[in-house]
Amino acid sequence: MIFLDATRSSAIISANELVTREGLNLQKGMNFRDKGPLLSVFLVLPPSSGVYKDEWHEDTQTYVYEGHDSTTVESGKLVDQILMYEGGRLTDNGKFYKAANAFKDGVRTEPLQIQVYEKLDAGVWFDKGIFNLIDAKHIAEGGRKVCKFYLTPADGVRVDIDDNDFRHEQMIPTSVKVEVWKRDKGACSGCGSSTGLHYGHTIAPSAGGKSDEGNVQMLCAEHFLQKGPKTQ
Repeated sequence: MIFLDATRSSAIISANELVTREGLNLQKGMNFRDKGPLLSVFLVLPPSSGVYKDEWHEDTQTYVYEGHDSTTVESGKLVDQILMYEGGRLTDNGKFYKAANAFKDGVRTEPLQIQVYEKLDAGVWFDKGIFNLIDAKHIAEGGRKVCKFYLTPADGVRVDIDDNDFRHEQMIPTSVKVEVWKRDKGACSGCGSSTGLHYGHTIAPSAGGKSDEGNVQMLCAEHFLQKGPKTQ
């Protein structure tokens, strides 16, 4: 059984907290930073927005983030996601693509680290954690070329909670997080509290539980702990 501090911090934060923490606005989904104390940032929109496709591959422990469009022509979906503008300046896709391939080719000794946030609702985000950018591809998909960025969870990045516990919560698909948030109305399903919230599994993934809407619920820290080993 894993014992957790009932005051463990929630990964659910407000938009204002995100902006204060990262020093950026929320209009740009990909934010490249390779110098200074702040990491690069990826923002993940709900799948229902129909904008981008992001995937978690359990077998390889790899998160795949789709690049962003460089044009607004027909919502940006009829043209390729480009790596470079005509003048030679790299797009945001190009900056991350270059960093990923530099690491893969051994030019870069350490992978670029990226902080990822998922949007749950208006003004509400989930801190998905820090990931290492290990690869990138520019592939044909849906009649155009898109960028795919391959990330693996960085280890030891959250010292305030148990690693396995956070990994379970971290890798629940964005679509499930969004639907459970709406279903439970942004409150603990046990007491209705709206503070210190977590996504808890009724049956742990290690025991065969799935990360789907039927096995995930919103819980405050107290009720999260009361679930005991079933949630872990």
